[in-house]
Amino acid sequence: MSASKAQQAVTAERRAELIRMRRAGHDFDHIAQALGYSSRKAASRDMCRALEVRRDEEALEVSLYRQESRERLLALLASVWDDAINGDLKAHEQARKIIVDLNRLDGVDMPTRAEVSGPDGGAVPLGTGALAELQQLITIAGQTGDPDTLLDGEQDTGDDTD
Repeated sequence: MSASKAQQAVTAERRAELIRMRRAGHDFDHIAQALGYSSRKAASRDMCRALEVRRDEEALEVSLYRQESRERLLALLASVWDDAINGDLKAHEQARKIIVDLNRLDGVDMPTRAEVSGPDGGAVPLGTGALAELQQLITIAGQTGDPDTLLDGEQDTGDDTD
């Protein structure tokens, strides 16, 4: 059974005050005592509920905004589509850009792949994890030259003359 409109208004006001007090830096013990919660845990749970409600409201707003943006982009695409198909290069470029924007908005693009590599794109040299090895790896990352000689403890001077 849901709470009455009056009880919902009281709860909303208490939660608003809870959030104001928490943002002001008060701990849950003080908030529970000041606002009449049965314990600090009850105040903390109510804070979590308030944040969940707000998160859900924000998600709904973002979803609506995304849908409106999608509809606008589709209308723009429709306005240039016939000209693009019939060979108008300017319309073709506009349509292509709109499609890219739609894909980005819909999350169709594949994520960019990131990879960590060692010197010259090879494997990252790993060892026992000693501090000296860590310092050596840091040195290697900022140096150019043959990784085998760098791992032996030699310093690269930066000139390629031997």
